[in-house]
Amino acid sequence: MILVTIMSAWLSIPTKIGDEYSALQQHGAVHAMKRLLWMAVLLFLLVSCLTSCNNDTSHDSLRFGLASAPITLDPRFATDAVSARINRLLYRRLVDFDSVSLPVPELASWEVVTARHYRFTLGEAGRQFVNGQRLIAADVKATYDSILDEKNASPHRGALALISRIDAPDDNTVDFYLTKEDMLFPGRLTIGILPRQQIAAGHPFNREPLGSGYFKFIDWPQAGQLRLLRIADQQQVEFIHVKDPTVRVLKLLRGEIDMLQNNLPSELVAYLSNQEKEQLQIIKSQGSNFTYLGFNMADAVVGRAEVREAIAHAIDREAIIKYLWAGAARTAEALLPAQHWAGNSHLQPYEYNPDKARQMIKALGYDARKPLVISYKTSNDPFRIRLATVIQSQLADVGIKVELSSYDWGTFYGDIKAGRFQMYSLSWVGIKSPDIFRYVFHSSAVPPSGANRGRYNSARADEFIEEAEGSASLIFQTWQYQMLQDHLHEELPYVPLWYEDHIFIARSDINGYRVSVDGNYDGLIRAKRIAP
Repeated sequence: MILVTIMSAWLSIPTKIGDEYSALQQHGAVHAMKRLLWMAVLLFLLVSCLTSCNNDTSHDSLRFGLASAPITLDPRFATDAVSARINRLLYRRLVDFDSVSLPVPELASWEVVTARHYRFTLGEAGRQFVNGQRLIAADVKATYDSILDEKNASPHRGALALISRIDAPDDNTVDFYLTKEDMLFPGRLTIGILPRQQIAAGHPFNREPLGSGYFKFIDWPQAGQLRLLRIADQQQVEFIHVKDPTVRVLKLLRGEIDMLQNNLPSELVAYLSNQEKEQLQIIKSQGSNFTYLGFNMADAVVGRAEVREAIAHAIDREAIIKYLWAGAARTAEALLPAQHWAGNSHLQPYEYNPDKARQMIKALGYDARKPLVISYKTSNDPFRIRLATVIQSQLADVGIKVELSSYDWGTFYGDIKAGRFQMYSLSWVGIKSPDIFRYVFHSSAVPPSGANRGRYNSARADEFIEEAEGSASLIFQTWQYQMLQDHLHEELPYVPLWYEDHIFIARSDINGYRVSVDGNYDGLIRAKRIAP
């Protein structure tokens, strides 16, 4: 039986992997695809053997497999996707967003007293911290005061710098006073609220979170294992870091984890879709997570707009999406999708045009004797390395020599925040409000004051951001953000790549999980294991 499964798997490879190999061979990705082919063979051999063993389905916890571990459980300092998604489960926020990315009350409703004075009134839901303390207005004030305190170096401080004062006149009321008008201000208040006494005492929230969310912290015995308890029914949820996607899938098949979301190569998803219908369930959903190439704008090479434009023309995004993503993504032209209320649907894509890219590189004075050399950093996630390898090959085809380096997530992310890179690739996840543009592109948002990691400095971009933020008209504000995106699309501090779809895979006995458009883990609030 195992031999039959192995032979069946081998015969299926040309249909999926072989087509991918042939299509990408024209872009010079021969070695990458050879590795992919042998990886697929090895995977099928391992799966065939391991799935013949007894599965472990007796565990009481709901176990969620992660491609990378969370960095911090303190929402004032979390910027990586996994930390932010887990913090959503542990803490409640003043404001959240609805399905069309409009701000809605979470802990509090609000009113505009004046253009520079917002009053938030706390409701009754989510008002008890897990240590028994009642969440009051003073906790809200303490949380945001700590973010605004320069000595704490919160990366969210830049987006909230327009707050001049916060008052808590009673337990249920918080008044925010601003230095200038800002129609988007409620949408900025999405940081989880922490208890004031523990803030004052210097409690280590990063390792021992205290929130009022749907879950409470149990323990974090090692970097790759985090345990939470769902308060409503005492269901334990365990986050297990398994870096290698093949091993992650094998653990899912063996019942050592119950569910996982995203960060899987397309051939693994295809295999699971075709072979494990009775054992697994797969949910696919269009997403808004934005993947891009970022650049150090102070660098003498990639700081030149002509180099970045040549790179944009050299990358065949459609081929990568078709063959590496198996269609589970769509090309992007800006950080916000065109469907967003502040999105720009008129941006013209940088067409795949390797001849034009070669001409641009040659015009800059580079040739075979003097090649254009660029260092490219990425994480050591195998699929991200594959993507980077194909991009490396496509750039080589137009005369750009790329020196590719991959690092563990902590090292990689630390280098990016510190500006130690020439070119890198990352994704923005969970973006709802256009205030992201200040956080990412304003000249004042260089880390630790924001996420302008490429040190982009444009007086015109700053002007668009500031005029949009100061507008009292939604129509004018929309126009300003669209003009900003035109400007960014022309200057290319980012080369946009794609919006990734979400793929949730779980064992068949898991019920109630819903996939959100931003890929958060809120589905764990209701997920359950059903009896066989």
